[in-house]
Amino acid sequence: MQEMPLAIPRDFYLMEHEEETYRLESKTRPEDIRRQARWCGIKPGQRLLDLGCGPGKTTAILHDLIQPGGSIVGLDASPERIAHAQRCYGSRAGIEFAVHDLREPLSRFGTFDGAWVRFVLEYFRRESLEIVRNVAASLHSGGRLYLIDLDHNALNHYELPAPMAKILPEISRCLEEIYDFDAYAGRKLYAHLFDLGFADIAVHVTAHHVIYGESLEVDSYNWMKKIEVTAPRLTDLFSTYPGGYDRFMADFKEFFHNPRRFTYTPLILCKGRKP
Repeated sequence: MQEMPLAIPRDFYLMEHEEETYRLESKTRPEDIRRQARWCGIKPGQRLLDLGCGPGKTTAILHDLIQPGGSIVGLDASPERIAHAQRCYGSRAGIEFAVHDLREPLSRFGTFDGAWVRFVLEYFRRESLEIVRNVAASLHSGGRLYLIDLDHNALNHYELPAPMAKILPEISRCLEEIYDFDAYAGRKLYAHLFDLGFADIAVHVTAHHVIYGESLEVDSYNWMKKIEVTAPRLTDLFSTYPGGYDRFMADFKEFFHNPRRFTYTPLILCKGRKP
């Protein structure tokens, strides 16, 4: 098993690499954001929080949906991503970006009508309830919290070669134990809202990825980059893989680009009203 690092920096981000801003922008599909926002009930005039806004593309889409009269604050821990967001989207009236540790209280940003937390909690397995509690405290009475995350993340594939089928759950387990990643964040969202006493809780389960046939370039780039960034953090794990790390990378690439393969990722949306 991979040895536990002596210390993971507090600002550590599992997917950090030189192309991460581009990866996040390219994989964000505006039609998905709009569809999810409609289910959440986001509407004009709201003051919204976008926690973990990354490079700001989602924030800008939400900003459009709350016009006229709405405003939005996008927060992220990455100065690079926030600089990109300000450069690309920060000139719009009613949109603000700031660097912020997502685990810290949000009182300096005021109160909100709604808070959007999408693809954030999966990177904070141990701190997820603390983050949700801080977000809840930033909502005024009657404010809405929208939690959106993946479940069984990157683990649903058919038909995997036997060595790959064996090692993928091990990769997920090690990322959880060592790097605080949560492949099962989605199924916990309802409990977070329930435990914090939210009312009118609703849940919607759908698919984030359904990939079959010839892969789209954006999906190929996203998936290969996820493997390229995370797998090297666990190189000891591949000592028992036939051919080692390099063979695993080649095997995954061959599998993912085989039009026979089927890959999907469940997406869970949960919303509730603060009493």
